[in-house]
Amino acid sequence: MQLTRRFFIMNALAVLVSIALTVLAVIVFIAIYTKLFDPDADINNLSRIFEVRSGISHIKNTAESLEFEQLLDTGYQDVLAERVKHLGSHAFIFKNREVVYGTTLFNDIDINKSLMLSKNEPDSDTLELDGRTFIFARADYDLPSGDEGVLLLLAPIQLKSKFYLFLGIFTVSFFTITFLIMNFWVSYRFSRGIMIPVSRLKEAAVKISEGDLNHGIAEEGDGEVRELARTLELMRIKLKESIYQQQKYDENRKFLISSISHDLKTPVTSIIGYIEGIMDGVARTPDKINEYLETARSRAVLVNTMIDDLLLYAKLDLNQIPYHFEKTDLQKYFEDCLSDYRYEFEKMNIKLSLVCELKERVYVQIDRERLKRVIQNVLDNAKKYVDRDDGQVDILLRETGTSAIIEIRDNGKGIPEKDLPHIFDKFYRADPSRTSADGSGLGLAIARQIVEDHEGKIWAISTDGKGTRMMISLKKYGEVAGGPR
Repeated sequence: MQLTRRFFIMNALAVLVSIALTVLAVIVFIAIYTKLFDPDADINNLSRIFEVRSGISHIKNTAESLEFEQLLDTGYQDVLAERVKHLGSHAFIFKNREVVYGTTLFNDIDINKSLMLSKNEPDSDTLELDGRTFIFARADYDLPSGDEGVLLLLAPIQLKSKFYLFLGIFTVSFFTITFLIMNFWVSYRFSRGIMIPVSRLKEAAVKISEGDLNHGIAEEGDGEVRELARTLELMRIKLKESIYQQQKYDENRKFLISSISHDLKTPVTSIIGYIEGIMDGVARTPDKINEYLETARSRAVLVNTMIDDLLLYAKLDLNQIPYHFEKTDLQKYFEDCLSDYRYEFEKMNIKLSLVCELKERVYVQIDRERLKRVIQNVLDNAKKYVDRDDGQVDILLRETGTSAIIEIRDNGKGIPEKDLPHIFDKFYRADPSRTSADGSGLGLAIARQIVEDHEGKIWAISTDGKGTRMMISLKKYGEVAGGPR
């Protein structure tokens, strides 16, 4: 409901309630006054006056529809006499100011006075005759002969002037006071439900404009004001989250710059050292020179890989990488992956195998290339730390009611318990010095980001000295909440 409509209804309600209370108060006032001060000044007296006034007005209206000659008919005069008698009234018919018919006797002075007063005071329906008050009704006729005909109805009444004065003062006073109280109530309700909350919203808006986003905005007030408060609170939360996210991005950028600078320094220094060794003649033989150049080349490749990983992670972190999801047979996908990596692992004397525990074909909705990067990063990590004498890396495929589980298990040296919660953090390595690192330190962080963009989960289970199990959970096709992006 709009505020203007609500305010109008509340004011209309205030008027109606004031009128209703005034009517009730008048009834109570009349009852008390007539019982304690003037028993004759009761509601019946008012009702009687109203009845007489209505009665003689009706007789007058009926007479105006007749010709003057019809008024002189004895049959009509008998009916007229009966009706005015019932009302306790009197009727007179005049022709040229002479009484041609009357239901009672009046002296000439009162007759002339009544004719004069009833004609000269058309806006009034009462006149005074000999100290008495009469209600009158008058019908005038212009006769063809030029004469003037008049029907005058007079009804004596007893006006309780003092009572009516008190009643009028009481009625006006009570209505005025009640109306003021009701308006005060409307103003109070309007202030409490609208003005006060709006004032608080203004203060909150000023704080937000000054950058203070720590104070919540209460949902108070009526209708649209409550909605406005809710909207401002959501805006405050969004702004606070946006600022927090911006601060987080700034911290990430600083951390990325410092970390990548640290990690790039080692291979770049190595490259410079080997090249200077060639230039200074330290490597004198062709074989030694080739060895130095090959080492410098491998370090340059490592630098290039680190830069590629850094750019990929930055794009993933800013949601700038597009995904192309498609329905994929999980077992067939990993059979293709193994064919790509098997030769590389065999060359390093590491056995790579696929163990499928799926009871039937399982489909997932994935970006094949992006998920392949996840598998590559996990396998590269396993390849570094696997047991070189009897290296074994197994990929196991399992399923639950709604998810497909990929487990990549190696028989390497494992991960210390204190480092396990942090291995998916960017640039985290168990080696504090980081001098022995031959990767970007972003591999598992990239893997986690890609898996989470698939609405999946990745985690590690490891015991120091007993190998590591990398677990990836993906929703089965048909269970994906968001669908392709």
